[in-house]
Amino acid sequence: MTGPLHDLSELTIRSISVSEMDNNVYVLTSRSSGAQVLIDAADDAPAILGLLADAQEDTDAEARVALIVTTHSHWDHVRALAEVRDAVRARTAAGADDVAEIAVPTDVPLRQGDVGSFEGFELEAIHLRGHTPGSVALLYQDPHGPAHLFTGDSLFPGGVGNTQGDPERFASLYGDVVARIFDRLPDDTVVHPGHGRGTTLGAERGSLGEWKQRGW
Repeated sequence: MTGPLHDLSELTIRSISVSEMDNNVYVLTSRSSGAQVLIDAADDAPAILGLLADAQEDTDAEARVALIVTTHSHWDHVRALAEVRDAVRARTAAGADDVAEIAVPTDVPLRQGDVGSFEGFELEAIHLRGHTPGSVALLYQDPHGPAHLFTGDSLFPGGVGNTQGDPERFASLYGDVVARIFDRLPDDTVVHPGHGRGTTLGAERGSLGEWKQRGW
């Protein structure tokens, strides 16, 4: 299922939902250069390649994938990674602490605060420990509007990601989400999660205390 198009001043964000898990796949395309970042080649390589082809409409330059980022190592987020990587011949990136769990080799291990510069935009990696050891979110700071945050399975409408009832993992993820996202970014930040619908930080901020108390 094709998701909404975010038509920003310097790039576009397109998305599709794939698989029985309703995984979101995102592509960011620079208007000026055609450089693209694909986030989570989760499943259904033909659909993902179709998404990339559609994004050619978003630039007058030749659209080309510069990097495929995997937000975390879980199986449902990597099923099309090898096929898409081979088709577009792009480098791959993932959180450094998840690299060993991803069968497709990772060219760029990501750590907290790493910034990737692409022709026309930058993305910052935010390490969110708990759903997996190396889960990362990706932050795009739009110079002309709200920030956009791609959170994988670490933050959703209504709570943080699944930590399988482990109090230590929950405390780690909750702590990172609060300190590295909510304490830093404004309410109008748009959240693009790994599954389902999006939200904003403002819509979720008032529930942080409830999340902490319930422990999930």
